[in-house]
Formats: sequence, C-alpha cells, structure tokens
Amino acid sequence: MSAVFEGYERQYCELSSNLSRQCSAASSLDGGKQKKQKISEIKAGMDDGDTLIRKMELEARSLQASMKASLLVKLKEYKTDLNNLKSELKRITSAANNNKDELLELGQADTLVSSNDHRGRLVMSTERLNQSSERIKESRRSMLETEELGAAILQDLHQQRQSLLHAHNTLHGVDDNIDKSKKILTAISRRMSRNKWILGSFMAAIVLAIIVILTIKVSR
Repeated sequence: MSAVFEGYERQYCELSSNLSRQCSAASSLDGGKQKKQKISEIKAGMDDGDTLIRKMELEARSLQASMKASLLVKLKEYKTDLNNLKSELKRITSAANNNKDELLELGQADTLVSSNDHRGRLVMSTERLNQSSERIKESRRSMLETEELGAAILQDLHQQRQSLLHAHNTLHGVDDNIDKSKKILTAISRRMSRNKWILGSFMAAIVLAIIVILTIKVSR
C-alpha cells in the first residue's frame, strides 16, 4: 500500500474518532453559545475530513490498478462514515434550532447506533482488505521469484545453445578438412596410377630393346 495513502488514512481515522466524540458531547449540551461553538468546531472538522478524503482519492487513483481497486473500496467506506457524521451533525443542529429535546435525543440515539454499526463494519472491511493486501503482496513475491527462476533457466538454455552452435561450427570445420584430405588423397592416387603406367611402359621399352639387341647379336 502507498505510504502517502496510509498517512492520510491514519489522520482520517483519528479525525473520525474525534468528531464522533465531539458529536456525542454536543448532543449532551442544553444549548446556547457553548453548543453553537461546539457545532462550529465539528463543522471545521468535517471540512478537514473532506480534504483528507480528496487527498486519499487522488493518491489512490495515481497508483497501479492492482492497488487502486482495494484502496477505492476503503475510500468508499470512509466517505460513508463521514456522511453519517454529517447526518448526525445535521440532527444535532436541527434539534438545537427547534429546541426540541425529545427529538434531539431520539435522533442522536438512532444516529449513534447507525454510526457505531457502520464503524464496526468499516473496521471489519478494513481488516479484510488488509488481509487481501497481504495475500497480494505474497503472490507478487512468488511471481517475482518465479520470474527470476525463469530468467535463470533461459540464461542457462542460451549458454547451452551457444555451446551447441560452437560444437556445430567445429564439426563443420572438421568436415571441410576431411573433404580437403579426400581430394588430396584422390589426387595422389591418380598420380601414383599415372606413374605406374609410365614406369611399366619404360620397363617394357627396355625389355623390348634388350630383345632386339640380343636378336641382332644372335643373327650375326
């Protein structure tokens, strides 16, 4: 989760708890200047809450989609919480203006019950979202480990491919040398055959010459 969002979230939770206490305190006042002052303080706190929610929304929308979705769900809960506090403040203000204590107590009780119920649901939702965020972080760590393993395997395969290419080039060079050797041996064989014919012809000529010489000598 974004550290900036967490900072705004912490400020809002503290502000929400403070506003809830202030609303309870304002509802217990009989009226007059003190109650009006308390209502003014609560309204100022509401404005601060609106500002914090806007900042959280801007921060959430600037993040990646995987993180933004869970933060926007949280933000929706905070908006609902602030609207409940505003409704509670309206009931307190209306009761103060109309000076109807009975309606004020009834409205206050209903709002407090609703607000407490909603705050309980908000806490549970926050815990579930935090657990989901942890699971997402764990999945992301596993994915990164898998990517690193895959990269190592690809690197190893690349090295093996280079070794095979080198071996193939070496074998190709050996084949070329064998072909050259065959050509040389073939040329030597042909030359030897030619020399054999030349030597045989020369020896036949010598034998023929000896026979001729012997024939001439015998005839004399």
